[in-house]
Amino acid sequence: MSTLNSAGIPDAFWRDPVERAKSDPAAFGQLYDRYAGQIYRFVRARVRDDGLAEDITSEVFLSALRHIKSYQDQGRPFSCWLYRIAVNAVASHYRNQRSPLSLDGHLDVVSPLLDPLDEVVGRERIRTVWEAVDRLPTQQRAAMILKFSEDMTMEDVGAVLGKTPAAAKLLIYRAMQRLRRELVPASLESLALAS
Repeated sequence: MSTLNSAGIPDAFWRDPVERAKSDPAAFGQLYDRYAGQIYRFVRARVRDDGLAEDITSEVFLSALRHIKSYQDQGRPFSCWLYRIAVNAVASHYRNQRSPLSLDGHLDVVSPLLDPLDEVVGRERIRTVWEAVDRLPTQQRAAMILKFSEDMTMEDVGAVLGKTPAAAKLLIYRAMQRLRRELVPASLESLALAS
């Protein structure tokens, strides 16, 4: 329970930008500054388009601003609430658009230490894995991106997806099993073709 100061305002109001944002929309800017980058990266990993990711990230923060007064601290980081809004915004986008995903923008990282042939092979492997991840069921795909792209804990993955940490771990386990079944035969086939 928060204590009140002499003006009758809870002490948490001064320490917590979320509490301030509930009554002062201008204070929401601090939250935006703190979380916009990571929410954008999460959305970008899901939609693979810079402009679209910016639009969806804007929608996420507009929705958060509109609903900040109903936010209830449940002992999880505020970012979990934002990620949940982002998951819903991305799902809504795909329900409305039904467009194929492209990994081209994701594969433009160059390492000066790699032999060009190794780089091409590495990019092809990354492309193949991301294509396989894109074919996973929605919940499994989201769990994989949150865990491996956003480096979240199982507790945070579960919180974002509205599941227990054990259920999040099971989603990732099932996704990995599915990826192994799909990718191992493909790599064996490419080895056979090369020989």
